Amino acid sequence: MAMRSGLKVKRQRQEGEENIVPLINIVFLLLIFFMLTGHLAAPEPFDIDPPESAAESDSGDRTAMVLVSENGRVALDGEEIDVAGLSAAIVEKLKATPGLRLHLKADGGADAGEVVSVMETLRSAGIAKLTLLTAARLQ
Repeated sequence: MAMRSGLKVKRQRQEGEENIVPLINIVFLLLIFFMLTGHLAAPEPFDIDPPESAAESDSGDRTAMVLVSENGRVALDGEEIDVAGLSAAIVEKLKATPGLRLHLKADGGADAGEVVSVMETLRSAGIAKLTLLTAARLQ
């Protein structure tokens, strides 16, 4: 009699373990789904709230991104940089990628003079194609 109850306990444990296997499979399927569909992007070094525009967006290929914050901080491809370093970095990028297309994303509260100064720095570094990014205006 004691052996029968021992077998029942083992059988119940094995059945309980079998019920967990489909749950583990679902968890792994969800994990694989999120890994394949998820988008990882480097965080921007500071928050940017671009000005609104009614113009259509450009779907061209972006090869570099310059950010200008509300307080005048500048970043190139996610790394904060000063304006003098920006010029040298752009020259290096142009050597590696001739015809580089650059996107400029400036905060709506940034001083227009500073944004123009950054644009002039980019032009003097050799950038011929510059796109100023804005947020779509909700109507």
